[in-house]
Formats: sequence, C-alpha cells, structure tokens
Amino acid sequence: MKIADVEAVALAVPMKNEIAAPISMPRAGEVAGIVFREYRSVIVRIRTDNGIEGVGECMTRLSGTALRDIVRYVAPLLIGKDPRDVEYLWDLLWSVMMNRGHQKGFYLEAMAGIDTALWDIWGKSAGVPVWRLLGGRTNPKLWAYASSLRLRDIGILREEIDAHKAAGFNAMKVKIGRDPMDWRREIRTVEQIGDHAGDGVTLMADANCGYGHDRKTALQVGRALEALGLYWFEEPLAPDDIDGYAFLREHLGIRVAAGEADFNRFSFARFFRRDAIDIVQHDAARAGGITEARKIADMASAFRVLYAPHTGSSSNIIMTASLHLATYAPNFLIYEYMRSDWNREEPNPLRRELCELPIKSFEDGCLEMEDRPGLGVVLNEEVIERYRLP
Repeated sequence: MKIADVEAVALAVPMKNEIAAPISMPRAGEVAGIVFREYRSVIVRIRTDNGIEGVGECMTRLSGTALRDIVRYVAPLLIGKDPRDVEYLWDLLWSVMMNRGHQKGFYLEAMAGIDTALWDIWGKSAGVPVWRLLGGRTNPKLWAYASSLRLRDIGILREEIDAHKAAGFNAMKVKIGRDPMDWRREIRTVEQIGDHAGDGVTLMADANCGYGHDRKTALQVGRALEALGLYWFEEPLAPDDIDGYAFLREHLGIRVAAGEADFNRFSFARFFRRDAIDIVQHDAARAGGITEARKIADMASAFRVLYAPHTGSSSNIIMTASLHLATYAPNFLIYEYMRSDWNREEPNPLRRELCELPIKSFEDGCLEMEDRPGLGVVLNEEVIERYRLP
C-alpha cells in the first residue's frame, strides 16, 4: 500500500455580524475582528493506491489557506510512501524544518493534519480503530466535561448549566480572565455558577492566559478559585512562562493546567522537568498529530502529570482524534466536549455538520467510543463544498 494523492482543503464560515472576543486575549477590542471573524478548518485527505482514504484536520487559528498551502508544498515527500510508517513519515516532515526556524506554529499544525490522516488510513487498512493501534482500550469510559461557560448574564449562564446537566454532564469549564483588573467581579460570578450547578458538578476555570501580565494577580485568582473548590486553573499565564507556571504550582493547592498553545514534545519536556503543571492539555491537531500527541501524553505520565486533551473550536475531526488518544492514554483524566461556539447566535457548522463524533453512548458524565475502523468519521461532502476556499 502506497500513498497516491494528498489533498488539503481550507474551509471558512464568515460571521454575519462582528462579535466581541469571547475569551480573554490582549488588545481584544482591536484584534477580535481578525481572530473571530470566521470559523475555520483545514482538512487533509490522503488516498492510497488501493483506494483507502484517510482524513485529518489542522488546528486553524488564522489563515486556512496558509496551512493548506504548506500541506500542498510538502505533499511530494509523501507520494509513494507506505502510510503506515507513521514514525518515519513524521520524522521526514520534521526534518524539513527542524533547523530552519519552524518547529512550532503553522508548520506543526500542517504536520498534524497529515499525521492524523495517516493514522486513519492505517486503522482502516487493518480494520481496527486508531485507539487499538495506539495500545488498546485503556479507558472504555471517558469522563467528559462541557466546554465552556462564557461569563455572560447570570440568567443565561443558569440556563446553560441546566442544559449541560440535562444532557448528562457532571463537569463544566468556566471561561475567566476577560477583565484581569476586575478579577474579583468574575470570581463572584464563578461563585454564583457553583451555587447553581450544585455539589454534584465539578467546575474548572480557564483564563486563556489572561493574567500573563502579572504572576501575583494569577496567584490571587488561583487562591480564590481554590477557595471555591474548583478542580483546575487553566492557562493563567502566557504559554511560554515556564518559571511562572512553576511558581504558581508551588504556591497553589488547585491543579495547574496548560498546554493547548504548545506544539512538540521538546517544548513540553521543559515544563515537565520543572514540575510546572499538574495537567497537560496538548491538542493533537496542533502538536504534530497523533504520533507526537501520544509521545507527549506518555512522557507526561512519567512525571505523574495527568492528560486532559484540548479539542478547540474547530470540527469534529479534531475532537475525534483526541477521543482515540483519550481511550488509549493510561494517564487520561477528562475529555473536553465542546458545547459552545464563539458566536452564540451563529453556531459553527464545521463542528455540527461536517461529521458526527463516533460516540456509542453517553451516561453518567462518561462517553464510550464506537468500535469503527480508523478514526471512525464520515465527512459530509456538501458541507465541504459549501465552505471551501478557492
């Protein structure tokens, strides 16, 4: 079996109306119109000479056409190769830019889409799910949390909490940090959320690096969250502030989580060696694909760090790749099940309509995967054509 064709497709769904930044970010008033002007995805489709097609997705946070063109540029390297040689092909792609200044960013996201499609082919050719190739079904039941409660009017938040509970979730994540200078007001809202959710619901907080300007503010917020009984404090600081994360972990009782904005095992190793985080949250669609994501999770287990994969506001392909990793990983903690979109009035069709998640059941806050070959997803071609970029 050999690779015969590599196709990359950039998709975009423009927002009809401009929205304010739904998460914490610097200079939000100026940059939100660029960052949140559309839902985006880049799909990678790899076909073999015996008619098997594998699909993957690149985490697409900015220009989808840039990612698409990177995949197209490196595609000749893959033609004629055996798609099951995932380690060799990952290293081959890594070798292109290892010493050329692109060990993170767009290039690793492009690699991620390619790598995920290769695993899909391998699973389909063997007639087994990707999680079986990774090492088997370590976790038949996956604890999942509803992501995310964005700080809005408390009446709207109560409705969302009730909807999550009615759907079967007993864990939820709250977005904080949009106003770092008025964090006490946000903490009061988090307290109201906890009161309404009740003792049977586990809550986590995600600051999206909102306190990167000041570690001491992050420490104060962490202590306030700890007093409210939240399970973890996610991304309080800038993604590269290893010293800051180590400082917070040393001084806080609440678990410190991070990793969605990082790209490879060499970078994560620095965090693990410093004992800087309790929970690692890398995203397979950003951190080089399933091949690299597995290595990061395995390395984390050696440092007693738990794995809670990030899934992001992209399509269900990304969410599915993380489902397979979660089913395999011995140090898996909880799965991020996306339940909200950037724009409450304009749902993301790339997540809701492009493909269905291969979920067999969802009971008591836990989900179980279908036993399908490969990733186990089937793409909606009409959605692809509707949102394809030229």
